[in-house]
Amino acid sequence: MKLLFDFLPIAIFFAVYHLSGDIITATMVLIPATLVQLGIVWWRQRRIEKMLLITSIIVIVSAGATIAFHNPAFIQWKPTVINALFGVAFLLSPLFGGQTLTQRMMGKAVTLPAATWQRLNLAWALFFFAMAALNVYVFTYYDVATWVDFKLFGMLGLTLLFVIGQALFLARHLSQSQSEEGS
Repeated sequence: MKLLFDFLPIAIFFAVYHLSGDIITATMVLIPATLVQLGIVWWRQRRIEKMLLITSIIVIVSAGATIAFHNPAFIQWKPTVINALFGVAFLLSPLFGGQTLTQRMMGKAVTLPAATWQRLNLAWALFFFAMAALNVYVFTYYDVATWVDFKLFGMLGLTLLFVIGQALFLARHLSQSQSEEGS
């Protein structure tokens, strides 16, 4: 449910774009959708996670620039900036606190050797850098309509495939660690 809620502004952007055929109009709707999302999160949890706040600020700034300059490039660069920031966060996370970001997020639920956490973390960093580069490729070589479809379906689909791959990776390592504990 949280994942669907997180993608709500993107889905609204997509729907408005396909109804209007205009990226500026879709971008105008994206800002209030993002603000409503932040408001709902604040109302329900009485706090906003740093990641959501940072991505929301990037959305609002890039959407605002797209509207102000009537140039879709600003909103098209947003996924690249966000994915690159996530990649950097995963890559540099061991330098701050000694643990990888993946271990901080899943360490309470999963026990893995340090080397496995590092491989998992590196995979996430590389995935985010690849997504950033892929976004640039799509908006550079394809039209806006293709980019909008890629933004929703391509990026979401690739992310889901990557998460499934990570789950399979974790399952393999969890079964190995459980069999080693039983020996």
